Amino acid sequence: MTDLATQPRLDTPPLDVAALREEFPILAREVHGKPLVYLDNAATSQTPRRVMAAFEDYYGRYNANIHRGLHTLSDEATAAFEGTRETVRAFLNAADSREIIFTRGTTEAINLVANAWGRTNLHPGDEVLVSRMEHHSNIVPWQLLASQLGIVIKVIPVDARGVLDLDAYRGLFSERTRLVAVNHVSNAFGTVNPVREMAAIAHAHDALILIDGAQAAPHQAVDVRDIDADFYAFSGHKVYGPTGVGVLYGKAALLEAMPPWQGGGEMIQTVSFETPTTFAAIPHKFEAGTPAIAEVIALGEALRWMEGVGIDAIGAWEGQLLEAATSRLLRIEGLRILGTAPHKASVLSFVVEGAHAQDIGLLIDQLGVAIRTGHHCAQPLLNHFGVDATCRASFAAYNTLEEVEVFGDALERVIGMVR
Repeated sequence: MTDLATQPRLDTPPLDVAALREEFPILAREVHGKPLVYLDNAATSQTPRRVMAAFEDYYGRYNANIHRGLHTLSDEATAAFEGTRETVRAFLNAADSREIIFTRGTTEAINLVANAWGRTNLHPGDEVLVSRMEHHSNIVPWQLLASQLGIVIKVIPVDARGVLDLDAYRGLFSERTRLVAVNHVSNAFGTVNPVREMAAIAHAHDALILIDGAQAAPHQAVDVRDIDADFYAFSGHKVYGPTGVGVLYGKAALLEAMPPWQGGGEMIQTVSFETPTTFAAIPHKFEAGTPAIAEVIALGEALRWMEGVGIDAIGAWEGQLLEAATSRLLRIEGLRILGTAPHKASVLSFVVEGAHAQDIGLLIDQLGVAIRTGHHCAQPLLNHFGVDATCRASFAAYNTLEEVEVFGDALERVIGMVR
C-alpha cells in the first residue's frame, strides 16, 4: 500500500491533468461569474462522463431487476451488477467476490457491522476502541450499542499534530477488547493512519479491526489482505462515482457467521410460516431488497476509470497539490493549519484568527471557490483542538496548481474583508 507522503516529488504532473479535466463537464462551469475551483472533494468528488453514461446506458438499454428474471434484460443487468462486485474485489485485492457487500455508503456499512456482528458478539463490559479522529459514522453506531448493550468505548488519543498515539493504543487493550474501529485517513485532518500495524496489534490481542476507508480509497491503493483488515468500508461518491452506493468488505468467515441485518427479498433461501426462514449465502444475505442497480454499475465504471488513470499517479499528483497549497497558506498571516501529520492525504484544514470559518466559506464561494466549512462530522477531534469549525480544502486528480494559486489569492482577499 502506498501513502501519499511516500510518493516521490515530480517536476511534472504524473498525469495529463488538462486532458483529464475534459472528462468532467462540471469543471467548465462558472459560479458567480467566476470559473469554478472545486476544492470540496473530501465531501464528494466530481464524476467523469463515463460514469454518467453508465446511468443512461442502464436505463436506456437494460433496465430490469437483477437475480430474479430469466429474460435478457435481467440477465444483462445481473451481469453488469455482479461485474462491479468483481471490479471492487480486485480494487481492494479481496480474496473472494463473496466478501464484497454493496451498501448505501460507508455509514451504512459500519452500521451493518455494528448491528449484525456487534449485536451477536458483544456483551456487557466488552470493549470497542475508537479513535478521537473518527467521523461520526464510526462513533455513533458504537455509542448506540453502548447504551443498549452495556459495552465500553475506549478512545485512542491523538497528539498535537493530529497523529494517533500508538503507545497509548497498545495500552488500551485488555482481555475484554473485541474490536478496533478506526479510519484509514482522517476526513478532517488528512492524517494517514498506520492501519496495517494497528491491525497486527489488534489481532495479537484477539480483537478484530474495522477500517473506515472512505478517505483512503480515492487517494491510494488499498490491499485489504496486506492490511489484514477484518472489515473495510468506502463510499462511491468519494471515488468519482455516484452517491447512494458504497461497499463493505468483510472476511468470508466473519460474514458467514453473522446474521442478516435487514430482512426482505433476495436475502432469503426459503420463507415459511411453518418452519424457520433460511437465508441466502453471502454476500446476498446482507443485500435485502432491490439494490441501487444503476449506482452499483456506475461505481464499477468509476473504479475502472481510476485504475485507467493510475491510482499511484493520482496520489502523486495530489501530493504535489497538497504541498503547494500548504506552502501557499502558510504565507497568510494569522492562518493556522490543523493536522500536520508527516503522512497526509490531500486534505487541508485551517482556521484564521479573527475570522469565522462559515464567513470565509460563504465569501470565497462568491469568488468561485468551493471549500467545506464546519465540524466535518468530527466534533470530538475539533473540540480536542479547541475549535468548533474549520475551513477545509481537499484536492482530487483534476485539480491544478493554478487553482491552488487562485484559492490562495481568493482566501487572502476574503480574510481582508472579514477582519
